[in-house]
Amino acid sequence: MKPETLESGQKKREVLTFLILAVLIWPFIAVGVVSGWGFIVWMYYLFTGPPGPV
Repeated sequence: MKPETLESGQKKREVLTFLILAVLIWPFIAVGVVSGWGFIVWMYYLFTGPPGPV
């Protein structure tokens, strides 16, 4: 195999991997982190009450 062909195939695989991560996986992780933080705050307020003077 020529070195150019190997580098070309590897480059395409890297670009495809990046696009899968950037478009599919990271948005789901971001939504999960924000949703998880919202759930934690909601549970905290459920047990301690809302912030501010009573």
